[in-house]
Formats: sequence, C-alpha cells, structure tokens
Amino acid sequence: MRAVQVVRLDGPAAVEVRDVPEPKRGPDQVLVDVRAAGANFPDVLQSKGLYQYKPDPPYTLGAEAAGVVREAPEGSSLRPGDRVAAFTTTGAFADVVAVSADHVLPLPDEVGFAAGACLPMNYLTAHFALLVRGHLRAGQTVLVHGAAGGVGTAVAQLAAALGARVIAVVSTDAKAEVARAAGAHETVLADGFKDSVKGLTGGAGVDLVVDPVGGDRFTDSLRSLAPEGRLLVVGFAAGEIPTVRVNRLLLNNIDVVGVGWGAFAMARPGYLGQQWAELEPHLRSGALDPVISATFPLEDAAAALATIDERRVTGKVILETG
Repeated sequence: MRAVQVVRLDGPAAVEVRDVPEPKRGPDQVLVDVRAAGANFPDVLQSKGLYQYKPDPPYTLGAEAAGVVREAPEGSSLRPGDRVAAFTTTGAFADVVAVSADHVLPLPDEVGFAAGACLPMNYLTAHFALLVRGHLRAGQTVLVHGAAGGVGTAVAQLAAALGARVIAVVSTDAKAEVARAAGAHETVLADGFKDSVKGLTGGAGVDLVVDPVGGDRFTDSLRSLAPEGRLLVVGFAAGEIPTVRVNRLLLNNIDVVGVGWGAFAMARPGYLGQQWAELEPHLRSGALDPVISATFPLEDAAAALATIDERRVTGKVILETG
C-alpha cells in the first residue's frame, strides 16, 4: 500500500510516499480503508522532529482519517463496510490504517469522507475546550483567536451551535469572510482587537476567550474578559509561549485554563465516543460543517504539509486516497 512517511527530519519537503506492507489488525483494533485524511500542524512539527511525540524514522504520518471498515474485532458494534472517522497517533496518511476500536467513530450518512477526516482532532478539541474546560452556557460570548484556522473554525461553529455569541479574531478581511461562513457573528482584526471587542460588548467584555495562537496577544485577551471570564489556552501557533502576571487574574476574578484534549481523552477509554455522541446531532443537522481549505491527492502530501507550514491555510487541508 501507499503511505506518507517521515524519512528525514527536514520538514515537509523530506516527506516521501512509499510502498509499504499493509498493517496487521491487533486484537482490539479496527482495520480501515482510508478515503481521506486530515493534515494538521502537528504533522508539520513531526516532519521536523519538533513535536513531543518523536518516533524513529521511517514512520507513517497522520492522526485522523475517514473511510470504510475492512475488519473489526469480534463483538464490536462496527461491521465491515461501515463508514467511520478515526483518530490515531500515526499511520492515517495511508491507504489502510489500523486503529484502536475505541478511537473509531461512526460517520453519519450526511457527512462526506473529506469532512469526516476534519472532525476528530479539531472538533473534539473544540467540544472539550468549550464544554469541559470552559463551562460554556447558551447566551455567553466567546472570543476566538485564529478563527479562520482548523481549530478556530471548529470552535466558532460549535460555540454558535450551542447558543453562544461568537466574535472572531482574524488577521485579514479574507479570513474574516471564512470565520463568518463558519458561524462567527462578528469579526475583528487582530491588530487592536481589544478595543474592538470593548466596543462590540459595550465595555462588558467576553465570557470566554479561546486561544490556539498564543504570542503577544495574550495580555490583551486577558483584558478582554468580563469578570469571572475564562481564557482557554489551546496552543501556540504563533510560536511564542506567553507568560501571565497573576495579579491580572486576581483583579477581575478571571481564570487561565489549559486545554489538553489529547492527554485527557487518551487516558479515558470510551471518552471519544461520549464526545462524538454529543456532537452527532449537530453533524446530522449541518451545524458542524468543516471548512476545507484545500484537497490534495496522497502523492502530494509534501505540498499539502507545506501549505500549513507556510501559513497559507484557512480551515483544514485534506489528503484523499482515491
């Protein structure tokens, strides 16, 4: 089978599509014929040896896929031919992937394979951030940084579906259009966003800030919170890990909350399925409809990863095997 492999830690250009043996299904695994796979920033980091998970090359990239079940464990609710989405540590950028049965999720008929490959990482992160770590309630206001990116569009869509008002922070007018299409009610430019948010909220501030970007906007995010507001730290796409002067937390009784979905979910068997069940009505209704920036054939995986590395992506990048 074909597989996209990290063979040298030299970035996307060093990634190669190789012919490798098909994986063998373990006793608690599902074998999935991949139709589409989602490419993410961690895949780029892995190609450079900069991610916290560092297997020895060569190995097959990819953490999320959508496709059709080929084999499933005896007693599983899954059957050959079932349409599924799947989350795995590596191996999704291939024609076939073996995945823990606990991480294989039924894909509603209303959701195509390309959209399904966008869901596990970003949308389950959004669910964990907003509901578990952020305690979002209908009627609250959510400020989303990086709102035209994969995590940002997922957070905007889910927050809107849950009845929140969504203000999107973007860097360009073109990205503002993407954020609005994803469900944001208002958009503000990153430059001077604090004053813009103050104006939009009548000086009250927002209940929740979701920040997958980090960097120099962190302090103004704290200043944009209403009393008892929460700033959710999702990632550091800007590259710089900010620090916080804790007196700012005391003055307005605000919280800075870490969002580490992967470590939390992987330690709790069945948790992904619980999350998925809560998302499924919104998937069936179309309220959650991933924004796909570009689709590449599997052979062009290096080019796909380069678009992410060069910050040329809105929404999600997809690899297709067909």
